[in-house]
Amino acid sequence: MVQFALPKNSRVNTNGRVFPALKNVKKPRVLHIYRWNCDDGQNPRVDTYTIDEADCGPMVLDALNKIKNEIDSTLTFRRSCREGVCGSCAMNIDGVNTLACIKSMAEIEGDIRIYPLPHMPVAKDLVADLDDALAQYASTEPWMKVDSPTPMDQERLQSPEDRAKLDGLWECVLCFCCSTSCPSYWWNSDRYLGPATLLQSYRWLVDSRDEANGERLDALDDPFKLYRCHTIMNCTNTCPKHLNPGKAIGGIKQLLLDRS
Repeated sequence: MVQFALPKNSRVNTNGRVFPALKNVKKPRVLHIYRWNCDDGQNPRVDTYTIDEADCGPMVLDALNKIKNEIDSTLTFRRSCREGVCGSCAMNIDGVNTLACIKSMAEIEGDIRIYPLPHMPVAKDLVADLDDALAQYASTEPWMKVDSPTPMDQERLQSPEDRAKLDGLWECVLCFCCSTSCPSYWWNSDRYLGPATLLQSYRWLVDSRDEANGERLDALDDPFKLYRCHTIMNCTNTCPKHLNPGKAIGGIKQLLLDRS
């Protein structure tokens, strides 16, 4: 695997293959796409494709699907829901980490430049290797932990006020756009949990039904796991779901302060 870093990477050959446009193109749109295959022994490159935007859906993912289906079947990327709720198609588009399925081509002026998520190992083309990030998420034990017996005749109830505390947290789709936009995570990803995982941790810390608050805070009270955050706020600026990981991280710090 290779490490990919934005905005420049000296190993990337920007003079990659140029694929000719299909015939009878009415509204040409050019896309420059990062390519790398561990099996061909070649350095990464940027290939250029031209699609007919008049014969394509409006989103960047539609353009990628069109390229794969009609121009170059070897292009590799992740996608699933097409609705912005699975996080699969996270990538760097026009210099911003976002989801290809909800990024409109109309929002981008000129050629479209697409790279994998920055500062992550690349498995192939636009597919970032998220194994380490997902392992960090799993390490926080992101499920409800309780010691009290489960009520026999009802669910574990919450007041509307307590439920409202989860808004802005449960919507996270673990696309890791925020973590891969964070300089602190770039340099300390082996120990810093990153914005996505910390937001998910805060989601359980403020859930009134969870009974492991102290245990969770103990696990996070670490100079690297939590306090590598320097409130740069790239995470909040780039989140395609318009969430605020920076605020959630501040909430964890406040909880630790309040109990000290």
